[in-house]
Amino acid sequence: ISICRDLPNVEVITFSVNGISDLEPLHQCQNLTELYLRKNNITSLNELFYLKNLPRLRVLWLSENPCCGSDPHRYRMTVLRNLPSLQKLDNQAVTEEELSQALVDGEEITAPPARKSVENGCPESTESSAAESTSKTESELLSFSLEETNKIREELGMKPVPRDKFSSFSPQETDCNRKKRNNVLNAILLLTNELDTEGLEIIQQTVGRRLQASQKKEL
Repeated sequence: ISICRDLPNVEVITFSVNGISDLEPLHQCQNLTELYLRKNNITSLNELFYLKNLPRLRVLWLSENPCCGSDPHRYRMTVLRNLPSLQKLDNQAVTEEELSQALVDGEEITAPPARKSVENGCPESTESSAAESTSKTESELLSFSLEETNKIREELGMKPVPRDKFSSFSPQETDCNRKKRNNVLNAILLLTNELDTEGLEIIQQTVGRRLQASQKKEL
């Protein structure tokens, strides 16, 4: 997610299922309109502090993070009190009544969260990392990686990767390597939004040469 510090003009960010816990790199993305962070490791709603000054943010998907807690109403009201410009939260439209109620039931966030010693990455032993090692989560991560890969290939005018070929190597990788690959894929997708036609053509040519070389090796 640190790549976002260098992408002030990015408009849409998809970082679901990526082990993210820190939203600080997003505070400079002034053109951000849509942010998808489902199923990460965001533990505190104080992370919303970094999103409060994003004037164009209209869509946020934050569900299935630890910060959502056990009280859905309090969670939703707190998010809407601090981000009143949202039009959709967790794939549910925001109403005027909710925005008014949020001023009463929501908690105002005035400071960023206190940082712990463990940063984003691959913790050695946590409950979340243990949960991510389950077959269900592996399948979700694989689907997410495949989807992002094919989005990038579509941007480059290339054919999508069939799931059977993609899954032949993904399940054997460690959780850490999988997360790193996801982050690289996301970074590439974000960077393509910053490029003009000439830049995209250069990437297409480079990827084409890499694919040809890879296919020759396989043969």
